[in-house]
Amino acid sequence: MEPDGYVKIRDRLKDVIISGGENISSLEVEEIIQRHADVELVGVVAMADAKWGEVPAAFVQLRPGSELSEDALINFCKESISRFKAPKKVIFGPLPTSSTGKIQKFVLRQKLETSQPA
Repeated sequence: MEPDGYVKIRDRLKDVIISGGENISSLEVEEIIQRHADVELVGVVAMADAKWGEVPAAFVQLRPGSELSEDALINFCKESISRFKAPKKVIFGPLPTSSTGKIQKFVLRQKLETSQPA
């Protein structure tokens, strides 16, 4: 609820990341990452974390010819949003999209689940 009485929808409930009791909007994190000149596409999803429950993980497709490190992108995020909202992991590569161009977050979640140790 905004101070002016309007309700602002920030994210789908399944896309809200709950980290240490704090709610993080994946859309907010995506918006910050998308501002970087080297980023073409981005998808942010929750990644399991032993200490915080969930933390943000970003899947990033870079523009052709761009070279951006995980640390550089995380530091870029920390300059614009609270440190706890910055992704803890960045995975570079092409992103799965639907026929309409929407990023398929369920595929990103599956990739995280299969890449993490049990």
